[in-house]
Formats: sequence, structure tokens, C-alpha cells
Amino acid sequence: MKSVEDLPPGEVLINVQYSSLNYKDALSSCGNKGVTKSYPHTPGIDAAGIVEKSADPHFNPGDKVIVTGYDLGMNTSGGFSEYIRVPASWPVHLPKGLSRRRSMMYGTAGFTAALAVYNLKRHGITPPNGKIVVTGASGGVGCMAVAILSHLGFHVTAVTGKQEAVETLMELGAREVIPREALDDQSGKPFLKPQYAGAVDTVGGNILATVLKSLHYGGVATCCGNVNSAELHTSIYPFILKGIHLVGIDSVLCNHELRKEIWEHLASQWRPSKMDKIVTICSLENIQENLNKMLRGQLSGRWVVKI
Repeated sequence: MKSVEDLPPGEVLINVQYSSLNYKDALSSCGNKGVTKSYPHTPGIDAAGIVEKSADPHFNPGDKVIVTGYDLGMNTSGGFSEYIRVPASWPVHLPKGLSRRRSMMYGTAGFTAALAVYNLKRHGITPPNGKIVVTGASGGVGCMAVAILSHLGFHVTAVTGKQEAVETLMELGAREVIPREALDDQSGKPFLKPQYAGAVDTVGGNILATVLKSLHYGGVATCCGNVNSAELHTSIYPFILKGIHLVGIDSVLCNHELRKEIWEHLASQWRPSKMDKIVTICSLENIQENLNKMLRGQLSGRWVVKI
């Protein structure tokens, strides 16, 4: 992108100060056509900055805003740039008590984790109901879910395949950390011993199927990822005999009013006190190296990009 004039059409021009690293950014950076159809392209599915110009009355120059989701950084020039121009329906005003830097500590990963927590609570899951299991806990969404849930008083069981992440997950508030093999049932049984009141699943596949068989009566599993597999082989018995719920989490086209509500939660009562333990700041100069590491599964936690 050579100049602001080259940016796509939109009502709001934003001077970006911070972005963050996400797996979609890594895929886009290596030419994945399933994420980005046309190249050259600027990735960055998250952005926080200041409104430079606006043709929409809801935003004024100087307003601090966040943009996550929609098509940002996928087929629209993204947050790894000094400026972005987006439709007025995309930005959210930065809530009081939340800095631009901290908003990108959350980014899409934290927002997705918070949406999962919101849906657990909406279905009546509270700390007294029992344990919450978080799969893929060392990833961006997973570690944020652990931090938020433990901050809200839930007993969190974290699942990870990375032994080196165990100490960090315990510091974030997990009560126990188990290997992913412990949640990969191959027995074919329709039910397992009930262990969890709820779940935040970020991996899909047989691990999600095992989670569904391991829920208490009326349990709730939220689903937001497919690192393990996009396929789900299970039976209807946990649903019709135990009344469990499986809730899909989509942070891309999330309702705008709900989007604002989630950011308000993250700025206040859902703000985990130990989040700084999982955040690393990087610059644009070494961003490709870190995106390559992400593709190889060598990054954990949250990575904030200072533009």
C-alpha cells in the first residue's frame, strides 16, 4: 500500500497504533487463498487507533476505536499498516478504562474467548455448577478463556499438548492442566463420566466429541475452532438424554450491539488481572519471523504489534 488513496472505500479512516498476531494473519501472510483471495495484501485482522477522518456522524476525528472481525485483514487491507479505511459499521468506540494497547492484548482472540464466556453465562453456567474445560489452552483464544474464566471464579481445567505451557496456564488461574490425550476418547461410548459443567473448545474434532460426552446434565460447550479437525463425529444421545447444548461462536460477523457489550465487559469486570503474563510486544520489523513461528506452532499466548 503506497498511500492512503490506495486504501479500499469506507466511511472511516483510522490511524492505527496497535494490532496483534493471529493465525489468520499467518495464513494470509503466506498466500493462503482460503483466507485472502488477492495479493499483494496487508494482513492484520485486529486494529486499534484514532479516527483521522469520518464521513459518518457516529465517529469524529480524534475518537479512539477498535476494529476486529468483518473482512479486516482478510480481503480488506488490515492492521499491519499505519492507516486503514473501513465501513462505519465496523469500528467500536474504545470503552473507558481500556487502552488501545490493552485492547490489542485481547484482540480477536480475547474477544472470541469473551463471547464464549458470555454464552456459557447466558445459558446459566455459573461457578457453583462445576468445572469448565478449555481445550487448546495454550493458544490465543484458549489462554484468554482460562484467564477470564478463572478471574470470574470458575474452576478451570486447561487442556494442552504443550508441556512448556503448563506453568503459564497455572499462573493464569487454571486449577489443573491435563494433556490433550486425556480428552481424546477412542472407546466409541455415547457417554463418559460427567466431569464438566461447560467447555470452551478451540480445536474441534474428536476432542470436542469427547467433551460433549463428558458434560454434566444440562452442560454447555462453546465451539470456536478446528485446529484438531473440522469434522465432528458424535451421537445425539448427550443432547436428547442429558439436555446439553453446543453453541457456535462467531467473532467475525457478531452483532454490533453485542460486540460493544463484550468490549465493555473486557474493559471492566471481565478484565483478567494476570493477562500481562501471556503478552509479548513486537514490531513490524520482525513480524514475518513471528508469523512463520505461529504457522509452525511455536508461539504461545498473545502477541501485540506496535505499529
